Amino acid sequence: MAQAAQALITGGLVAFPTETVYGLGANALDPSAVARIFVAKQRPSWDPIIVHIAGPTSGNAMLGALVTQIPDAAQSLMEAFWPGPLTLLLPRSTAVPDAVTAGRQLVGIRMPQHPVALHLISQSGVPVAAPSANLFGHISPTTAQHVMEDLDGRIEIVLDGGPTRCGVESTVIDPTQSPMVVYRPGAVTTEQIREVAGPVVIFQPGAASAAPEALPSPGVGLRHYAPRARLVLVDAPLNELATCLAEAARGYAKERLGLMLPAELANIDLGSPLRAAAEFQWGRWAAPDEMASCLYAGLRALDAQGCSVILCPMPPPGGVGRAIRDRLLKASYSADKNG
Repeated sequence: MAQAAQALITGGLVAFPTETVYGLGANALDPSAVARIFVAKQRPSWDPIIVHIAGPTSGNAMLGALVTQIPDAAQSLMEAFWPGPLTLLLPRSTAVPDAVTAGRQLVGIRMPQHPVALHLISQSGVPVAAPSANLFGHISPTTAQHVMEDLDGRIEIVLDGGPTRCGVESTVIDPTQSPMVVYRPGAVTTEQIREVAGPVVIFQPGAASAAPEALPSPGVGLRHYAPRARLVLVDAPLNELATCLAEAARGYAKERLGLMLPAELANIDLGSPLRAAAEFQWGRWAAPDEMASCLYAGLRALDAQGCSVILCPMPPPGGVGRAIRDRLLKASYSADKNG
């Protein structure tokens, strides 16, 4: 931990666990260090980065140095959900380098809940800019091994804190607007936000041809989280899911099929060709938190088995199911775009 903190202080890159996914961290106040994140991830400069802080939720010195204003709604959300998987878009101070926000006037701030992340930030004494610790557009990492698969040789240190708990990235919300806008759904749900801070709407992206420079927040690009395999989504209720998966599989009989399989279907004979598919036991359909926590691990596992097509059910949109659907839609769009 001391070596990792020193690496951050001196401009190095450190991958570390949070409760959502593993982040790739650099000193958020050092433009040269932040630039190294973009190089290591092969990330385009138009995509802004979230800044992670530690300390008390009120009167926080790191937060005070990064932003110029904290709306009442933001304060309520911090008190309710920090530390935790919620990112707030707030007016940036002049201390925040342009590279962090891609020139935008709002900076994404969150206080992670993972003890390793909090200890690292506190020991380094600097706010840490940290997108997910993977190559840009690839499946996000939820273990240290996933980080190494993408970034071995590109960064200085990986802190292994075991598998992450939430498994999907933080909720991103702009509390400066009325109603507030959720740009990326996550483990903190819109229902929870509405109960604490009032009206909220979900961002609806424009046409696919819109310039990426116009994207207002991290996590709203149409292409993200993609496996190497083609990802085919099956949107059906649980009682029809087995039939719909089997129908979808018939169109890919000559492919090496992978299957993200909810626990409720584990003992059902799905017939040929699904009988020969590589399966990942995904968790219970009735427990979307379980499905979120191992979503990326499942996609990576099926990729590692050489699957050319992955069939994946779409869970219902309530609660964290909305976040899972968001990630799957972006992952399948990326796969389609790349053939």
